Amino acid sequence: MSSSLTVSVPRLTSARNAVFAIFGLAGIAFASFASRIPDAKAALGLSAGQLGLTLFAASAGSLTALPSAGRISDRLGAARTIVLGMGVSFTGLVVIGLAVDAGKSRLLMAAGLYLAGLGVGVWDVAMNLEGATVERGLRRTIMPAFHAAFSGGTVLAGLVGAAMSRLDVPLLPHFLGVIVLSVAAGAWALRAFLPREAEADTDAHDAAATQRPRSAWLEPRTIMIGLVVLAAAFTEGTANDWVAVAFVEGHHLPNWAGVLAFSSFLSFMTIGRLVGTKLLDRYGRVPVVRATFAMAAVGSLLVIFGNAPVAYVGTAVWGLGASLGFPVGMSASADDPARAGARMSVVATIGYTAFIAGPPLLGFLGDRFTVLRALGVVTVLICLALLLVPALREQRVPEPAVAE
Repeated sequence: MSSSLTVSVPRLTSARNAVFAIFGLAGIAFASFASRIPDAKAALGLSAGQLGLTLFAASAGSLTALPSAGRISDRLGAARTIVLGMGVSFTGLVVIGLAVDAGKSRLLMAAGLYLAGLGVGVWDVAMNLEGATVERGLRRTIMPAFHAAFSGGTVLAGLVGAAMSRLDVPLLPHFLGVIVLSVAAGAWALRAFLPREAEADTDAHDAAATQRPRSAWLEPRTIMIGLVVLAAAFTEGTANDWVAVAFVEGHHLPNWAGVLAFSSFLSFMTIGRLVGTKLLDRYGRVPVVRATFAMAAVGSLLVIFGNAPVAYVGTAVWGLGASLGFPVGMSASADDPARAGARMSVVATIGYTAFIAGPPLLGFLGDRFTVLRALGVVTVLICLALLLVPALREQRVPEPAVAE
């Protein structure tokens, strides 16, 4: 996605703020359920393995949406695509709330998770494509800050979820409140998105497609970026799904304390994304992502082998380490504006495979070795991903015109 049109700095700034808001709302939508996973597990009487297989439904929904999300965004524009994604994901939240509070049905919960994942997949690609357009227009690294907004939304939702859990508030009224506030905020933010003519230079894209018919799935660099994003997504997603449960069952803490561990991880991931933009501009993608991946490996080990206070420190280190891999991978996939949509869809599809494999894998291992010990898979995968980090190296392309 590039801009052949002249876009003013104030217009780009307004769009930037709107993208921040949409990323934040996506984080709120996601963590509103994630923060209540221990409550849903207890209400339905699920084992770790059963929970893992149930959570698989959300990942399957996202993976269903991702391959076509780029084309949907090209056809409808980013703003309308996000509206579509929000509608589907919020419907999924309502179904989840009904499944846990009224139906006590694992099957119905899985159906809700599938819808939520489907909507989030469409929403995710569209907001990342809009973010990449704004980043190129502003000519500085900003994608991690957008993802920091996502993380900030998850922190807020995680803290609210901890309070809801502590007060024994059912899931459905909690989720309905989130939906009402998110719809109001989203309607305000989406009006400031860039016009479709600025989001995509259709003629340039069509010409590029004619000159470069090769599928993005056949590009080695794109696949390697996807694998780095997969490792980053697994590192982040494992913490999102299992840290609270690991603290409750592994460190023998109450549910609300497990949610606070989850919130600690999210808080420090947010900090890492805010600080990371300056580090990336100063040192470049490869050394910074290598350093943060190493931190993620160390943090996961502290969570697994430390006592409760040390494990809380581990969530902070893990959060910092998990902060940059995903957003930097998305930016790297969009280095060439003419190929951004195709490459980002491939990278996102590969990355979200972690959300498919992660929950059942951790659940399977958790049934045999405890959830806490199963988190060691994160350390192993991060060490392997370090070999592929050079694929993230910056590729310079002509920049869009910006009117002062």
